[in-house]
Parts: sequence; C-alpha cells; structure tokens
Amino acid sequence: MEQRIHFCTTADGARIAYGTVGDGPPLVKAANWMSHLEYDWRSSIWRHLLSEFARDHTFIRYDERGSGLSDWNCADLSFNAWVDDLDAVVTAAKVDRFPLLGISQGGAVAIAYAARYPEKVSHLILYGTYSRGWAKRESPEEIEQRQAALTLVKLGWGKDNPAFRQLWTSLYAPDATHEQAQSFNDLQRVSTSPENAVRLLTEMGNINEVD
Repeated sequence: MEQRIHFCTTADGARIAYGTVGDGPPLVKAANWMSHLEYDWRSSIWRHLLSEFARDHTFIRYDERGSGLSDWNCADLSFNAWVDDLDAVVTAAKVDRFPLLGISQGGAVAIAYAARYPEKVSHLILYGTYSRGWAKRESPEEIEQRQAALTLVKLGWGKDNPAFRQLWTSLYAPDATHEQAQSFNDLQRVSTSPENAVRLLTEMGNINEVD
C-alpha cells in the first residue's frame, strides 16, 4: 500500500498534514502524541498496525499541530485547537460520516469531537485513552514526576545523544527490541522540537473532559 500525503489549512492558519492509505469506507484516527506521517509509515513499531487499519478501509490520519509534517510554528497548541484540526482534516478529506479512532490523548480529542459533531461520527473507538490529564488527577506524586520529565524534555529532547529520549522509550515501549527502541528514539527527535514537546505535554496534562 502506498500512503498519500495531503495538506489543509485551519481557520487560524495552521497547516496540517494528513495521510490517506487503502481503499474502502473511511476510518479516521485522531492525532495523538508523537507522530510523523512519513516516519511512522516506515517504522518497525507502527507500520504493521497502520497497514492493518488500512486493509479494508481508507485510513485517514494526521500529524497534530506542532509536530510531524504539520506546522511547527503555531501560537495556539490548545486542546480546542486539536479538535478544530480534526474537523479541518475530515472536511478536507471530504468524509461526511465515519468511525473515529482515538488512542492515548487522541481519545480525548475524539470524545470531544464526537460530542461536538455527533452527526459525523458513526462509531467511537477508544484505546489506552483518558478524559483527565495528569495535572488534573489530584495525584501530587504523578504531577511531580511529570514536571521533572518536562524539565528533561526541555534540556535533552533535541540532542544527538538519545539518553534523554530513552526515558520516554523505556516508559512507552519497555519490551522493545534494540531496533524498535532506536526507531522510537528517532521518532521523538523528528516528531517535534523540544519547545513544542514541552507545550504539548503540558496541554495534555490539562485535559479535562470530565467536568
């Protein structure tokens, strides 16, 4: 299968990259933390999963603003902007009603989108997601750990030495092979800048779709 890369522009002028692959009815995936449309498609970690999603569908996914092939220079990296970006992508892709997949923080975006546009979402598929970010969970220990991690991201994310990025690889993929760990380390470097990583992670912590 061959992935096709497209671009659309949001109401506030952000350029969002989205990819389509496969044939059949649409399946849309809300963007989640750390993605790069081209790199993910070649990745030993993600390629097999993405191919499965596209086996019987036209699979549509995109890089969130501030990362991947989308615009890195965005003043607004808020949760509401993420929901608006999803709508910009489905509008550009010309899909009217579709199942919506949300993984990790993309699940919160998918929930908010489905609540805002119930007529567009035929099915809501959630995996490993949450409705309340780390800063809203009333856990002082977790907040302290996350804030320490943000400091490490700020200092070490963009460096050639992958030691700082290995922290995230160990958390997200503790059983990864050497090849997979290297791929995940490299994905962090190419997916976004240190400054954007801190901003995105901070906004994820402030997600609150409960109250």
